[in-house]
Amino acid sequence: MTSAPESTGSRRAAVFFIFITVMLDMLSFGIIIPVLPRLVEQFTSGDTAQAAEIYGLMGTAWALMQFVCSPIQGALSDRFGRRPVVLISNLGLGLDYIFMALAPNVAWLFVGRTISGIASSSFSTAGAYIADVTSVEQRAAAFGKLGVAFGLGFVLGPAVGGLLGATDPRLPFWGAAATSLVNACYGYFVLPESLPQGKRRAFAWRRANPVGSLVLLRSHHELFGLATANFLMNLAHVVLPSVTVLYLGYRYGWGSTAVGLTLAGVGTCVMIVQGWLVKTITAKFGERRTLRAGLLCGAIGFSVYGFAPKGWIYCLGIPIMSFWGLAGPAMQALMTRRVGASEQGQLQGAIASLVGIAGLIGPSMFTQTFAFFIAPETRWHLPGAPFLLASSLLLVAMAIAWRVTKPLENRSALSASDCDHPQALHPKD
Repeated sequence: MTSAPESTGSRRAAVFFIFITVMLDMLSFGIIIPVLPRLVEQFTSGDTAQAAEIYGLMGTAWALMQFVCSPIQGALSDRFGRRPVVLISNLGLGLDYIFMALAPNVAWLFVGRTISGIASSSFSTAGAYIADVTSVEQRAAAFGKLGVAFGLGFVLGPAVGGLLGATDPRLPFWGAAATSLVNACYGYFVLPESLPQGKRRAFAWRRANPVGSLVLLRSHHELFGLATANFLMNLAHVVLPSVTVLYLGYRYGWGSTAVGLTLAGVGTCVMIVQGWLVKTITAKFGERRTLRAGLLCGAIGFSVYGFAPKGWIYCLGIPIMSFWGLAGPAMQALMTRRVGASEQGQLQGAIASLVGIAGLIGPSMFTQTFAFFIAPETRWHLPGAPFLLASSLLLVAMAIAWRVTKPLENRSALSASDCDHPQALHPKD
């Protein structure tokens, strides 16, 4: 239970364990997606614009906690191992959903959402776990499987949440609490430790604080460029949880059930791409071209979302958007090549900090954009403006990633072991 998996069979089992853990975690997260904005809207007496602003502030608070706590959890996992960090986080998340289920007003919801930002910061540790137990050549495919876990959680979560929310908007929170607590129990009995004692490093606040963790991203030119593209990609992604539910209700008149089933359809498409296509496409075209294709598909998908005058046209953008799922595993694989084994937790914590910064900026940016373009006094009525903004961000990310990774084409002679040691790629002057 506590020793790092070493054989091929045990490594595959470990990846399966973390797959189930992430899937259950995302299931509990996905259950509340269709109802949380609606609950906020109820507390604001049905004022959609005001609800969008409050929901945006909630997203900002959640992201602030991610920004602060993700590098701390990453550094703790480098010191004490991945297993205890994941288990404690899941337990805290389950208790927080109970707190939110009992919330009598929007202030309680705000506090609960803030706590969930702290508890859910272990997603970065799951990424470090995958890097621990897979070889360099297999990481893109392994991160793709992690994406399948996210997708499967979103297939079941929003669908279940939408159905439960149609009965009672608080019922999905109880379901989320149950799945998170079951997840913690499951991990306690079956999840092995992935980081051996000999590869652990001492905990230091200079690496654990958000600013200190980002120093690692500046250690290599390529890593910094990829981190910048990754930041823009995650900033664009914030538009989905920030305005999608409100947008679909405002523009197409969809309720919780329709929204939940739509999000489930999105999860299904992403799961197919990341589970069955990432490995094949990455092996054939390489991580660099796969990353570019994924970002381009995301930009096109967002444009369809933003311009679609009818709900069925919006749905046509879902399969296109699903190929954005190629970008995440390719990006992760490229970035993990540039740090050693003892720095994987710090790297994932730094990446999560960037996600947190994107989450600090994105919710208010996208919800305020949405509120501005649907306000009665606006001169330009364009409800899809947030999605068009996200599309532009992905195009910029694609350009940066393509430029910064260009030298990789001339490094095919480097062995996988060299790639796992950044000093071999970037010797000191």
